[in-house]
Amino acid sequence: MSKVVKAKYTAEATSGFTHRTAMEEAARCLLCHDAPCSQGCPAGTDPAKFIRSIRFRNVKGAAETIRENNILGGTCARVCPYDRLCEEACSRCGIDKPIEIGRLQRYAIEQEEVFGMKTLKAGQDKKAGKIACVGAGPASLACAAELAKAGYDVTILEREAKAGGVLTYGIVPSRLPQAVVDHDIAQVEGLGVKFEFGKDVKEADVAGYDAVFIGTGLWGTNIPDIPGKDLKGVYAAADFLKQARTKQEAFDPGKRVVVVGGGDVTVDCAVTAKLLGAEDVKIVYRRTLEEAPGNMTEFQYALELGIGITTGMAPAAVEGNGKAETAVFKGFRDEAAELKLSADTIVFATGQGAEDMAKVAPVKLTDKGTIEAGEDGITSADKFFAAGDIVNGGKTVVEAVAAGKAAAASMIEYLEKKGVK
Repeated sequence: MSKVVKAKYTAEATSGFTHRTAMEEAARCLLCHDAPCSQGCPAGTDPAKFIRSIRFRNVKGAAETIRENNILGGTCARVCPYDRLCEEACSRCGIDKPIEIGRLQRYAIEQEEVFGMKTLKAGQDKKAGKIACVGAGPASLACAAELAKAGYDVTILEREAKAGGVLTYGIVPSRLPQAVVDHDIAQVEGLGVKFEFGKDVKEADVAGYDAVFIGTGLWGTNIPDIPGKDLKGVYAAADFLKQARTKQEAFDPGKRVVVVGGGDVTVDCAVTAKLLGAEDVKIVYRRTLEEAPGNMTEFQYALELGIGITTGMAPAAVEGNGKAETAVFKGFRDEAAELKLSADTIVFATGQGAEDMAKVAPVKLTDKGTIEAGEDGITSADKFFAAGDIVNGGKTVVEAVAAGKAAAASMIEYLEKKGVK
């Protein structure tokens, strides 16, 4: 892979605000008393407050508001589906267009980094309890940050070599640069949270902790049970994205790539293939584009890169002699329809499955293998809490942050009742 191709893969696709454009955009805010934008954020990032701070040139105050409420403020500024959350709730929608909340959030966090602002502090009232967070993805990072701010000793146990989970291994860097993820993780470390890498955690490894949070995400493969699914060149989305991120220049996506699915991960896989040198990349989705769960802005970006999108077709088989050569589809609503596409690589972005959670904790599991837990993160097993994709089956980063924060509150209440203070 040439350095030019690699540069395209790692270069951020969209630009942020300058100081002047940020101030102009913040000035459009109506300063609503009821702040519907803040009510529309699952993580409670409070856009109304940080936009007001930017408007009055208090950028440090804006960064403090974001960090206090959402430790992954930089990451969420890039990957959050604002159009379906805070921006959709913006009162300016009835006048012209919503405030670009995501880009304002990005601006505040970029200023935080440029000027080396210190926006958070660890809890001064140190608690006696020792807490483990299994997995270093969004939910665990958010949970650990809240616990550290409350004064607890927190250790994150991660199987991989780097923290971030799906943020580091599962999103194309042109959408979410690794430097942004690393800066967010540095805020967690700055609160005193410790990280241990290379830990394939078993229940015995967390026996000595007073409370345990499980936020392992979904990394099990979930390829449809169709003929040819085991041929070489067939990938689950998580494996494809992870190999692209870890192998760097050594990764060859193939010349002809077909990605099956209709979510943001689908687009990430297709964009990854295109930016890493694939000549012909196509997305195939079984429903209509209007029904696709992915962000329309991301689909538009894929189209701009020359990635084709075909809808109404469901995967039926993979054909080839030891290696994938053809992806076969049948009509999802028109059973008489058939589509065959030549492909060196076929990626199934059709959801991820849970790995074996029974080895980690004696918790009750759903029929899909995910952990059964309430919105408060409480599981069926004493001292074990869980949230994020391993509970909800795979949602957004901002929802994982919200769930991690809720679980942290439950863990604090649990420890206080146990007398661990």
